[in-house]
Amino acid sequence: MSGADWSRRRFTGLAWRAAALAAVVPAAGCGRAPDTGTRGAATPAPLASGGAAGRDAGPSGRRPLFLGTYTSAEGGGDGVGLAAYDPATGRITGAGTLTGLDDPSFLAVHPDGRTVYAVGERQAGTVSAFRVDGPRVLGVRSAGGSAPCHLSVRPDGRWLLSAHYGSGGVAVHPIDASGALGEHTALVRHASPPPGPGQDGPHAHQVVTGPGGHVLAVDLGTDTVYTYRLDEERGTLAETSRARVRPGTGPRHLAFHPGGRHAYLVGELDDTVTVCGHDPRTGRLDPGEPQPTGAGAGTGRNHPAQLLVTADGSHAYLANRGRDTLTRYAVEDGGARLRLLDEVPAGGEFPRQIAFSPDGTLLFAAHQRSGTVGVFHVDRAGGGLRPAGEPFASPVAVCALPL
Repeated sequence: MSGADWSRRRFTGLAWRAAALAAVVPAAGCGRAPDTGTRGAATPAPLASGGAAGRDAGPSGRRPLFLGTYTSAEGGGDGVGLAAYDPATGRITGAGTLTGLDDPSFLAVHPDGRTVYAVGERQAGTVSAFRVDGPRVLGVRSAGGSAPCHLSVRPDGRWLLSAHYGSGGVAVHPIDASGALGEHTALVRHASPPPGPGQDGPHAHQVVTGPGGHVLAVDLGTDTVYTYRLDEERGTLAETSRARVRPGTGPRHLAFHPGGRHAYLVGELDDTVTVCGHDPRTGRLDPGEPQPTGAGAGTGRNHPAQLLVTADGSHAYLANRGRDTLTRYAVEDGGARLRLLDEVPAGGEFPRQIAFSPDGTLLFAAHQRSGTVGVFHVDRAGGGLRPAGEPFASPVAVCALPL
């Protein structure tokens, strides 16, 4: 990966408002895992504590919210931001910072809700695990590649998958009974097809488990989605198919319809969304024709980031960086069609990542440029979005993980 390309990914638009700096969650300096700790307000907001699903509300009804950032960016954070939110109002309160994790730009939770995993998006990339209770770091491992930018946990909780933007590949790490990570058991680099227009090589941007259990890796640099079979005993990967989209699409993010027969692929570079057929038995993806992302498409430079689908499969939402909006779609024909409904302001600048609360009634948007996290109420009937108060200030907010 060239230095210029990594800079484009990490530092585009970091001239965020000075006003956000004045109100960020209190934080401490960063260091390595043995030196980790928490630091914040004199009386931090209590976080939830375990429960059968690790998502029981705290004594005041608040639930935990973890915030990813870039610690190496000017004005960035000092680790993982700790906060809590009210599931009824959406109001966020700060609870300090988990220090000692470098550039934790993406976070994912274990299915039991007790352990969170973070990338360390640096040249010598890392993946780490920390317990929700405390919180406390369980350990840091080499990711096996450079600039890991996405990770996910297998539904059975036994394996962690990570995507490496810099070196253009994916890795598998075992997860033990405590939630801690072992050394990687698989490391695959995308050597073909050749990179797309303007790309210097492969840039894996996401890796997920699809319906049916196959591993799908989205590579922006090669305009390809790779499908792998994971050996559940050895933790190795074997490619079974690949789906290519038109050159210059720059696929960034893939989201599945709950029916399992369709998926939606976001094109970061050509500002599109593509509805794909999906075979859960083989994991094969069949991309259709790309469509513009929303009503404001074509009005200026826009880089769509992430798409979410509601649990009932009725609506989808797309974060647009550039237009700084959230596009709402009706999902029709059993998942085979996205119909544009509207676009609403995202409530901040450069919405890098969006996430639902576990019950689907709130949508969180992490805004990289404005250094804020916006919260929206989600109408269950029509899918409309309504802002839930003022955005919460958090330095270089690039990921929000509500539990």
